[in-house]
Amino acid sequence: MPMYKPNSYRNVKLDVGVGGQVLDLETAVKDGVLDGVGGVVLVSAGVAEKLDLKKMIEELESIEVPSVFICPISLDPMEDPVTLCTGQTYERSNILKWFSLGHCTCPTTMQELWDDTVTPNRTMQHLIYSWFSQKFLVMKKRSEDVQGRAIELLENLKKVKGQARVQTLKELRQVVAAHSTARKAVLDNGGTALVSSLLGPFTTHAVGSEAVGILVNLDIDFASKSNLRQPAKISLMVDMLNEGSIETKINVTRLIEMLMEGSDFENENLSSLSLLVGLLRLVKDKRHPNGLLAGLGLLKSICSHESVRGSVVSIGTVPPLVELLPSLNSECLELALYILEVLSSIPEGRLALKGCASTIPNVVKLLMRVSEACMQLALSILWAVCMLAPEECTALAVEAGLAAKLLLVIQSGCNPELKQRSVELLKLCSLNYTSTIVISECKLTRTIQ
Repeated sequence: MPMYKPNSYRNVKLDVGVGGQVLDLETAVKDGVLDGVGGVVLVSAGVAEKLDLKKMIEELESIEVPSVFICPISLDPMEDPVTLCTGQTYERSNILKWFSLGHCTCPTTMQELWDDTVTPNRTMQHLIYSWFSQKFLVMKKRSEDVQGRAIELLENLKKVKGQARVQTLKELRQVVAAHSTARKAVLDNGGTALVSSLLGPFTTHAVGSEAVGILVNLDIDFASKSNLRQPAKISLMVDMLNEGSIETKINVTRLIEMLMEGSDFENENLSSLSLLVGLLRLVKDKRHPNGLLAGLGLLKSICSHESVRGSVVSIGTVPPLVELLPSLNSECLELALYILEVLSSIPEGRLALKGCASTIPNVVKLLMRVSEACMQLALSILWAVCMLAPEECTALAVEAGLAAKLLLVIQSGCNPELKQRSVELLKLCSLNYTSTIVISECKLTRTIQ
């Protein structure tokens, strides 16, 4: 919403006329664009329609509104403008509330009012109504055009083949990605099932990429998800994950994650080495960092299935994730730590974490630097690694500054669970590493007590 500027009706030019003509206030009144005292009735497609101003303002919330329509008190568009003796105009409810608080001045000019009468500004009200009506009908027509185009493209899909099918899918993907009304039209007209039917063992990657790009933008129902989980369709998606463009890889990743939600996704699909390898390749791809978040999101969902964790570790997931930790933003960092923490719950995962030289220093650096959720995960990872080889790993951890970080956690305002885990880890360090160069055993004992 624009900042308020004092109301001034001279030389105000507003796009309120039919066909987008620019009218000033006097011309609008003189030429009859603004009718009498009653509400404006607009004719659309031959049908008279009385539009509700409040509803239009809500629907057009995101557009820029001329400052002359803005109440100086609330900075919202006016619905019932009234004018004071100073010539300033306000929303009726706002100025009456101002008066009810004991003020007897004009909020804008701070002039003392010699007359507290509020006069309805019918001209301004109708000007506001006409402006919002025109914008609303344009938006409504555009929305109807988009819906019609989406339905037309769906009908074309039933007839066309080859390159024409690819082109139709591409246009439908663009429309669906840009307009919520198009997405609704696709859903209401059986579009999900139609597009899903195009995926199969003989589908070209060109058709598959566009189809997945459409589906990932839709709210897919249970039946459609079940259909898309067919092995032949999943196999095609995995191929595209490994061989498609970066946009296709991201869309496939997001779609597979959607298919996993609220279901027992088949373990053989999850443990497919081709899927896991393609996913890890997406996460590691430094040329296209925009695939990282999608890749980590799906990897997190996959790791929630205990039977698949061994396969995730076996393809070498742990070292690259550990190396990525220092460079990740908070959202990606929490996902990566979650994955590593889950993998640390199995022996292969703990061995992989211990075998990576960067695990302890990189995880220690995260303590007291990010969210409590990330600290919880980091402490769990450190505990798993240190318990695997206490003497070796606690020495490395203390040298990396773990003891000092744990003392900070214990003395901070963190939740009790975090503090308790820090105390336990600090005890483990004191039992297996007593070098006075880093931290004195006496200080550790006092802190623990």
